[in-house]
Amino acid sequence: MKTKFRKIGVVARPNSDQALETTRQLIAFLKQRGCDVILEDRVGEDLGNPNLQMATRKQMVESCDLVVVVGGDGCLLSAGRTFAGSQVPVLGVNRGRLGFLTDISPQELEEKVEQVLRGDYTTEYRFLLHMEVRRGRSIIGEGTALNDVVLLSGDSVHMLEFEMSIDGIFVYNQRSDGLIISTPTGSTAYALAGGGPIMHPKLDAIVMVPLNPHTLSSRPLVVEGNSEIKLKITTDQLMPLVSCDGQEGLRVEQGDVVYVRKKSKQLMLLHPPGHDFYEACRSKLGWSSRLGS
Repeated sequence: MKTKFRKIGVVARPNSDQALETTRQLIAFLKQRGCDVILEDRVGEDLGNPNLQMATRKQMVESCDLVVVVGGDGCLLSAGRTFAGSQVPVLGVNRGRLGFLTDISPQELEEKVEQVLRGDYTTEYRFLLHMEVRRGRSIIGEGTALNDVVLLSGDSVHMLEFEMSIDGIFVYNQRSDGLIISTPTGSTAYALAGGGPIMHPKLDAIVMVPLNPHTLSSRPLVVEGNSEIKLKITTDQLMPLVSCDGQEGLRVEQGDVVYVRKKSKQLMLLHPPGHDFYEACRSKLGWSSRLGS
């Protein structure tokens, strides 16, 4: 079989028997199709298979034509931050819960992957956010998010206070439990749980969702995707936490400034034929189907 992709990297969710089982099936299928399989090194250790070529994710960027991620959306988020900006597309196989990003089910693994190998797929680009924390003139922390940048009050039950500006224009002072700054990709994740809108992945927009704001008039705000968002921490009794995609966060203090803006690098996602964002919403979020269907 002629295939568009020859060197295929495989990344899998660690410490998951289901993900490892599907990874073994995927590897066997790819080898049958004559593909060179490059396995993420830590996954290779879990599989205990020294006969496979192994590499780090950064090495895969240089050597792979395609990377297949076996796991949940969290696993793909982690991989996506590595492969964003490269020429290596990413394909997701769902071994998690919802699976908005990992849209191939284990039951249709071979059928859908074979379609992609033949070149029958759609390409979708997702933008990421860059987060930077400044203390005075110094940058004390940076991060990248495919889903969201989140500011939280930390370990305290008290509300935090911050001042928000967009593109240098003052927007408001807010007292709340925190703020979610989300991409369209992240709009079906934590931002949705916080009461934010669902945004189509093709939108060039960012949404800010207040968490339990002190004033009921505070509502989610959607802005143009190239906006620069500035949060100045004004609370003086807390050590709030800012994090990207739920990774280990950074403690900030009064006077620190958090900047969030779009990254220039995008993640290239591949979808097999038949992928439909609205169908995903119906199946993942329990939306009603057509009457009589």
